[in-house]
Amino acid sequence: MISMSKLLVVDDEPSILHAFRRVFGSRDITLLTSTSATDGIALARAEVPDVIILDVHLPDLPGLDAFQRIREFAPKVPVIFITGHGTTEIAIEATKLGAFDYLFKPLELTELRQLVSKALDLSRKVRIAPDIKELSGEEPERDVIIGRCSAMKEVYQAIGRVASQDVTVLLLGESGTGKELIARAIYHHSSRVAGPFLAVNCAAIPETLLESELFGHEKGAFTGAERTRIGKFEQANGGTLFLDEIGDMTPLTQAKVLRVLQDQSFQRVGSNETITANVRVIAATHRNLDRMVQEKEFRADLFYRLCVFTLRLPALRERLDDLPELTEYLVRRYARELGKHIQQVDPDVHRLLRHHDWPGNIRELQSVLKQALLCESGHVLTSDSLPVGFKGPGKATMPSPIDAAPSGDWEQFVDEQLQSRTRELYAHWQSLTDRYLLKRVLNHTKGNLSRAADLLGISRKTLREKLDSLGMRDP
Repeated sequence: MISMSKLLVVDDEPSILHAFRRVFGSRDITLLTSTSATDGIALARAEVPDVIILDVHLPDLPGLDAFQRIREFAPKVPVIFITGHGTTEIAIEATKLGAFDYLFKPLELTELRQLVSKALDLSRKVRIAPDIKELSGEEPERDVIIGRCSAMKEVYQAIGRVASQDVTVLLLGESGTGKELIARAIYHHSSRVAGPFLAVNCAAIPETLLESELFGHEKGAFTGAERTRIGKFEQANGGTLFLDEIGDMTPLTQAKVLRVLQDQSFQRVGSNETITANVRVIAATHRNLDRMVQEKEFRADLFYRLCVFTLRLPALRERLDDLPELTEYLVRRYARELGKHIQQVDPDVHRLLRHHDWPGNIRELQSVLKQALLCESGHVLTSDSLPVGFKGPGKATMPSPIDAAPSGDWEQFVDEQLQSRTRELYAHWQSLTDRYLLKRVLNHTKGNLSRAADLLGISRKTLREKLDSLGMRDP
């Protein structure tokens, strides 16, 4: 059984507590509240919340002092400060000391939801190590690295060799092979496990904002910089920073990352002050950095700094012997999340899945199994619930949402999701509709990505990233 996340709010303003009850009262989150620092610290020690919200000004103790006391016994719990515009400096100081972020009063509910969601995700990542053991008995309440093939055994051995060595690691492999999971395993077995673990997807952040995300910025540094922001390198001081899709960095950002790797120093955007940070970098990419260096698309000096230790993750089609165990685990996990009473997988399902070449790797497998579970009404996952592309060997193609939920079944799909009390309804819906739209547009343009991107009103790079994230075959 999966336990509910715990959110602790320490604030003496009734309006603030009311806002949190309004936003999180009916969700799958246990909301704990306190109106004083002393009680909040005691509650944090007793309940071990996943995320803590802390007001800068409390009646019995300054919020910064309360934060430092909490850090003594709960160093990995993300803490978000609530501050008025006149007390921003205190919140900035807390962020330098390891706070996750801060919110301004009055609270914007949309920003509140997004920030708490990010903090909960981070809490899970830094507090629970991915399990590399073989599965047995009750499913663990954690991410699991599954695989007993020779390629995965080499990955485990590599993690053991490099985790304790404080060197930069470069993870290579196709999208969807689990590079962040491996990065977290390295972190949890390293000497920096007491420090923070932060992840940045360099391909998902616009080029103009990536530098600010990594290094921070000063208030007024550029249009829209309404407050000073602490970057990820500064936040990860003493810990590990995972830079995913580093091959998508611009030359300017590459140069600044190189400087951090060389002398552990950088400057915030709009500042001349040099900041030092003791950070271990684990980088990852699905791109061919060797070729990019030859074509002058990636700095050679940065490449050599990154590949002190290189680890390549195998594609799913290279480890098909692990597919049955992966499938069984994911079916049980997603069945719990979707409220389905399914514990078994029909052997015919394993046979059909094995004939697919899995261009989207494990991420594609996850998507296919979720779609199948949503269509299954019995207690065993059967081949009839698989998307149409998996009905026969050798004909497997990435399913479109029209396969998983025909136009007449959209309402049924939403109803099933609501009844399952899922916390990923928007993600599931977005995945289905995105697949449908992208497939229709690409069919119209006969696979021409530039024309498709123009019709969609997005860049060609964004379209490629979307196809990749959905596990759809690159035309």
